Amino acid sequence: MKILVTGAAGFIGFHVVRCLLERGDDVVGLDNINDYYDVNLKYARLAETGIDKENIEYGKLVRGKRYPLYRFIKLNLEDREELPKLFERERFERVVNLAAQAGVRYSIENPWAYVDSNITGFLNILECCRYLGVRHLVYASSSSVYGLNANVPFKEDSGIAHPVSLYAATKKSNELMAHVYSHLYGLPTTGLRFFTVYGPWGRPDMSPHLFTRAIMEGQTMKVFNHGDMLRDFTYVDDIVEGVIRVMDRVAVPDEDWNAEVPNPATSSAAYRVYNIGNSSPVRLMDFIHALEEACGKEAVKEYLPMQPGDVYQTDADTTRLYREINYKPKTPLKEGVEKFVRWYKKYYK
Repeated sequence: MKILVTGAAGFIGFHVVRCLLERGDDVVGLDNINDYYDVNLKYARLAETGIDKENIEYGKLVRGKRYPLYRFIKLNLEDREELPKLFERERFERVVNLAAQAGVRYSIENPWAYVDSNITGFLNILECCRYLGVRHLVYASSSSVYGLNANVPFKEDSGIAHPVSLYAATKKSNELMAHVYSHLYGLPTTGLRFFTVYGPWGRPDMSPHLFTRAIMEGQTMKVFNHGDMLRDFTYVDDIVEGVIRVMDRVAVPDEDWNAEVPNPATSSAAYRVYNIGNSSPVRLMDFIHALEEACGKEAVKEYLPMQPGDVYQTDADTTRLYREINYKPKTPLKEGVEKFVRWYKKYYK
C-alpha cells in the first residue's frame, strides 16, 4: 500500500513511519522541519529511518538508505503549488496527517502559526485527497478539543463547544472540515483525539521530557496546579498500533446515524472520530514519582498555579475504538516510563 505520512520527522509520525516500513508498506514521509523545538532531534529521527540531513532539500524526494520503500520530502502543507504536485506524482492510497503546529501554550504566543499549518495546511491536504483519489484520510485531532467539558471520562459524543486554547480550536476545526469533505465529496476521513502521548523520541517541550531533564540535571521542576492534575498518559507504541489499525479500516457511513439525535463522532457520511488513549488517567505526582524511580534521583520541585490553556484532567473513554477497531493499549506506566528514560539517557548521554 502506498501511504503518505505527514509530520514524519515529528514524534508520533516518526514511529508510525517506522512501523509501516517494517510491515512492508511503500511510504513517503513529509515534514517542514520547523524550529518550534530542537531541529537536531528531528534530523536524528529521520536518520533512524535512513534519511541523511545533508541530502534533504525543499521539495525534493530523498530515498532512505535503511528502507528501500521509504522516501522523504521537506515541504510545507501550506504550499499550494508543490503539495498537489506530490499527490499527482505519487497517487497515495492512504494519507496519515500528523503534521501540525503543536503546543497549547505556544498558541497563545504565536497564533498565526496555528492558522497557517493547522487550518490552511489541513485544507490543502483535504483538497489533494479529494481530487487525487485517496481512499482514506486519517488525521490527528487532540484531547484538548474537550476544553471546559468537565464530564469525564471524555466520550466522542460529548460537547466540544468550549476549547480553551487556539490549538484546541484548530483541532476542532479540522474535525468539522473533514466532515464537510466526507459529506460533499465522499472522502472517507477518521480523526483521532490523542491523549498525552509519551515515549522514546518524544517532544522536548512536553512534560515527560521536561521533567526528566530537570531530574537528571538537578534543575528545579515546575509542577503546575501544585501537582493536582490527571493525565491519560499513553505509550507511543500503543498509539502507533491504534493509528495503523484505524488507517487500515476505511471509514464508512453509520447506518444507525439519526439526524434528529445526531452523534458528532459518526455521520451518514464516511466519517469517524475516535478517542485514542490509555483510558486510565494518572495523577501527575504519580507520573513524576515513576520518573524519579526510573532516573534514580528525586526531583527538586517548584509548585505553581495552573497555566493558561491547561485543563485539570484528561480521561479517554475508548470504548468505541475497542468495539470497532479492536484496539486497547497494553503498556503499563512503569514499563513505558522506564523505556523512555533509557532512551533519554542514551540520546543525551
